[in-house]
Amino acid sequence: MTVGLEQTNLFKPIKIGNHTLNQRIVYAPTTRFRAADDHTPSDLMLKYYSDRAQVPGTLLTTEATFISPRAGLYPNIPGIWNDKQVQGWKKITDAVHAKGSLMSCQLWFLGRVGSPELLKKHGLDLISPSALYESEDSKKAAEAAGNPVRALTEEEIKSIIYEDYKNAAINALNAGFDFVEVHSAHGYLLDQFLQPSSNQRTDSYGGSIEKRAKAVLSPWAKFQGMKAEKDVVHPVTTFSYVVNELQKRADDGKQLAYLSLVEPRVQGNLDVNTSDIVGSNDFVKALWKGPIVQSGNYTYDSPEFKLLKADVNNDDRTMIGFSRYFTSNPDLVERLKKGLELTPYVRALFYASHNYGYNTFPNYGEELHYEPAAEEKKRPVSLI
Repeated sequence: MTVGLEQTNLFKPIKIGNHTLNQRIVYAPTTRFRAADDHTPSDLMLKYYSDRAQVPGTLLTTEATFISPRAGLYPNIPGIWNDKQVQGWKKITDAVHAKGSLMSCQLWFLGRVGSPELLKKHGLDLISPSALYESEDSKKAAEAAGNPVRALTEEEIKSIIYEDYKNAAINALNAGFDFVEVHSAHGYLLDQFLQPSSNQRTDSYGGSIEKRAKAVLSPWAKFQGMKAEKDVVHPVTTFSYVVNELQKRADDGKQLAYLSLVEPRVQGNLDVNTSDIVGSNDFVKALWKGPIVQSGNYTYDSPEFKLLKADVNNDDRTMIGFSRYFTSNPDLVERLKKGLELTPYVRALFYASHNYGYNTFPNYGEELHYEPAAEEKKRPVSLI
């Protein structure tokens, strides 16, 4: 046991939107592939989120969740486009609320990095702002599936914004979520619109920053074909415009609850070597006056947590997002508070589709008795 973080700002309450969190630890989104085959939340997910809500006043963000069938597809990823999915999520939010914690639903649209094979099985096209692939391998996969990427029409873009996203946001509220978060990072659809490397349109959705800009924040990630600081327009230029526009709307009374940033120490699900880290998100804090969730390898110097302490104590609006260590420490909040040892995560089991490596991590000082082979046979079952 080492000295915990109880005396830092991490364990000071903070008001976010209409809610107050008891501490500033946020469970950041982690894709886990444990939904039912029809993209409905599962029994495994119910236990998983409920266990991580055990300390009252904790904010949990869902894994990225499809807003419509054309937003994907990947297998066993949850959706929130139909009533059955809403009912399934409602069981999870009810369980989280029963423990005094809160939930944010992260809305997801893959665009050109979706599965061309699964999309074709559902009669759907692989779509993107422009008919550009993120890599040569993705091009080969799409052509092999007979589903080459194509550019969205202007009418389709409007439909995605004003129908798919609107429907998903309304469904999230009906499912009992306290917040809705729009995934705009790491080379997915909204990021594809922002980046010149993936958006070469010449209509009202391409060209200038104003035309490309959406509510997105992922300026430094070289992930899934994004070029970051090597693009023809520097990300600070693009994202400064986006953040400034969000702040202008906040000044007019349309305040977002928070902005969520991924630090350049992480790209997608991978850490970045120290020598390869480029850029900083400091410009965001200079423009945005509201609460911020910062995520990205804050456990690398555990148990000292020097960087975490510096960031969370630097102001009175920063929350810290944890993802990988939340997978293996359902009681992560308590462990950080008391300085208890963290259980290592198991990367090889992040994306399995069974219960082993999902609901098989105990609280500190407790034991779970199970047979790994039996847990590997436990597949997700729809809650509805």
